[in-house]
Amino acid sequence: MQQIYGNTTGLSPHAVRLLERIYRRKVPLDHVATPELVKSLAEASHVTGRQVGALVHRSGEIDYVIVGDATKLMLPDIGRLRAAEGRFRALRLVHTHLYNEQLTRDDIVDLVRLRLDLVAAIQLSPEGEAKSMDLAYNTPPSPVAEGEDPRNGLPYRRVGPLPVGRIDIHFGELITALEDEFARRSRIFTHAKDGRAILVHVAEKSKQGAYAEAEDSLRELAELSRTAGVEVVDTVIQLRDKIDPRLIVGKGKLDDIVLRAAELDAATLVFDRNLTPSQASAISKHADLKVIDRTQLILDIFAQRAESADGKLQVELAQLKYALPRLAMKDDSLSRLTGGIGGRGPGETKLEIGRRRAKERVSFLEAQLKKLSRQREQRRRKRARKDVPIVSIVGYTNAGKSTLLNTLTGSDTIAENKLFATLDTRSRRIRFPEEREVIITDTVGFIRELPKDLFAAFRATFEEAADADLILHVVDASDPAHDQHIATTEELLGELGLSSIPRILVFNKVDLVDKAEARRLLFGNKNAVLVSATNRETTRALLATIADRLKDRWEQARTVPAYDVDEDEASEQASEGDAADASAEPELTTLAELTAGKRYRRTTLRV
Repeated sequence: MQQIYGNTTGLSPHAVRLLERIYRRKVPLDHVATPELVKSLAEASHVTGRQVGALVHRSGEIDYVIVGDATKLMLPDIGRLRAAEGRFRALRLVHTHLYNEQLTRDDIVDLVRLRLDLVAAIQLSPEGEAKSMDLAYNTPPSPVAEGEDPRNGLPYRRVGPLPVGRIDIHFGELITALEDEFARRSRIFTHAKDGRAILVHVAEKSKQGAYAEAEDSLRELAELSRTAGVEVVDTVIQLRDKIDPRLIVGKGKLDDIVLRAAELDAATLVFDRNLTPSQASAISKHADLKVIDRTQLILDIFAQRAESADGKLQVELAQLKYALPRLAMKDDSLSRLTGGIGGRGPGETKLEIGRRRAKERVSFLEAQLKKLSRQREQRRRKRARKDVPIVSIVGYTNAGKSTLLNTLTGSDTIAENKLFATLDTRSRRIRFPEEREVIITDTVGFIRELPKDLFAAFRATFEEAADADLILHVVDASDPAHDQHIATTEELLGELGLSSIPRILVFNKVDLVDKAEARRLLFGNKNAVLVSATNRETTRALLATIADRLKDRWEQARTVPAYDVDEDEASEQASEGDAADASAEPELTTLAELTAGKRYRRTTLRV
């Protein structure tokens, strides 16, 4: 007895026999459906009063017989598509419609989402006879206007309705031509490193200014995606009365997004929020697309950007903590038993082994980071004995902190127009007149809703600013959301216990704003300083302000000239470095190394 899928509750024995008989039908490759198959589907549908469908393989066999209700058909789980680029599923859906309706949106979504060869809807008369057939198949989207991306057209074509006896489509030739065209198109278009993605933001209508906030948030998410190497092809904003607890956007909207993804050849959905493991799994299963949330996107960026051994350990720890609760949502194949004493017994499932190893790795990384934290504390104490004032540069990501450090000190720290271009703290020494010196440190950028695991992993790095005598809070003056960025940075500084440290508000990139906006910035923040980090001349006022703020600090401390490390201290630091880097990762110039006594890059200022 072959299985009947779908809504089988309440079927009579006669109806079950009719449905099982459908499996006996064979369909040649040159036919969409034979008259015998159409008749069998129509008869079963008329007897049951429900939609009945068959998934027909190209070999001619019926792989699935499905029963729905009077208005829709729910397809069984047929697995993920594992064919080559440009290939279809090798299954076509032929099913009935009881009320003479044409192909529905659900039919089109199934066609596109599952990459079926074809979908056919048989319209039935009230007497249960097949009247006509409505067809649709996937096509490479055509350009809608000259110069536009050819992928911006509809991803399917509809044919019909046609009388059942007058369908002269050669199915085999049609599918061969379509797959060849899809494969050719896939070779023509070049994709970003991590593919094409649609960004999705969902918010509740009741929140004041929800749409404007959504636009700002999506703009930042687009920058994060660009930094991660993802090509953004579209954005979607939905305002709802209440967030859907399972699919976030709701089934209807998600179906629309699936169709849009097919139109734009997008394989990834990036949600501008943190998804629970069950939500990410449900959305991915429904859409048959890769699903990434905001946290995972930021973690991916940190993983790409981390260069030092410390940074890589911190990122790996955050990634493991993020992944642990999501391991339970992995494929069922991970539940197979393995191991056991002597290869017998229940042993552990592959899933349990993966989770256990991940937990062991988390414990190891936490121990390593505690050791590194102790070493940082020792180096901070050594640095304190030198009694040189420290100025820390903090601020929202991509505000221009590294560029400002380079301009002030004449150094060549990596500075890019991307979010989180700097993940490793760096220090440089500059000399003011009268032999007064300052250590300036660059720090990791902040961002709103920074993933808590990432914040915890990098907390020790953020806390390097705790020893600062002065904080430069750098803000991108050209960003429309700079007020929100200031609030986010101040909030995170408060969480780190750094609110009491004196600070200077520095509006960077003033060359990108007009004079009226510059005056407004100064009017709202009277003690702020305006600079363009790419222009050294504009930093003179900032340097004068730093000197004024540190005047009392210099008077209290003796001036310490540039010095060389003594041999005992250098030996001690070398042994610490070896212990911290057991995996022989390449070391970079970090704050901890520079301030441990290695010679600083010195810049003499003439102000």
